[in-house]
Amino acid sequence: MEGNYYMIHDYLIFIGVFAIFFFLTVSIYLFIQNQKFKVKNAKLSEANKIIQQRLNEVQLEHIGTKLNPHLFKNILNSVQSHAYQTYMSLDKLANVLDYILYESNNKFVSPKEELNFALSLIEINKIKVNPLFDFRIKSRINKSDAIYEEKVFAPLISVDLIENAFKHTDFLAQDSFISIQMELEDGIFTMKVSNKASLKNILEKEKSGFGSQSLDQRLKMIYNNHYSLHKNSKNGIFTAELTINLGEFYDKMRYS
Repeated sequence: MEGNYYMIHDYLIFIGVFAIFFFLTVSIYLFIQNQKFKVKNAKLSEANKIIQQRLNEVQLEHIGTKLNPHLFKNILNSVQSHAYQTYMSLDKLANVLDYILYESNNKFVSPKEELNFALSLIEINKIKVNPLFDFRIKSRINKSDAIYEEKVFAPLISVDLIENAFKHTDFLAQDSFISIQMELEDGIFTMKVSNKASLKNILEKEKSGFGSQSLDQRLKMIYNNHYSLHKNSKNGIFTAELTINLGEFYDKMRYS
């Protein structure tokens, strides 16, 4: 009996040691496989980031190739429709074309350059407006802001909001107006555009194609969570307000 007891005791010890050894072996194997999986996953994640970045660049280039001819057409139509103001128009047009040809190919420009471009574009579009038309423009730009001359602004971002205001305004309505406000303070750029639009123009605006979509795409791809764009229509008045935290975006660019 005593001999059987020791045999059972030794057998149980053997089973226990084997179980511990087996558990450690499996644990080590799973740990190694998990580490390999993590390394592989990290490589795939990095490759995916590179592919996504390249895709964004291709999409932005594709958007740019469509945007410029569209802008040229609208500008030239404005100039041709009012020949009596050709000299002033061509002077502003020269500034706009210089910007489109030489600056818009850059990935980023300074707020100073983009705002000067926006003001020239507004002056060109004003040619088609009756001198008595209620046109309001307000520009409050802090030129001493730290990012005023830094390359943080995606070129031609302001085009869509300005062009749409002139394109969809009901110029025949007595209470018609266009209001454009631009502000740069504490690294935050804000652009608010409002206009009186007819019901037909509002419906067309909602169904509008490339311009509005390209703006949304560019903002999302470039500024991600550093911007907001709100659009609404109430009582025949369409309002679009764009806010970009250029200061935060600049900090991200510097440290990335």
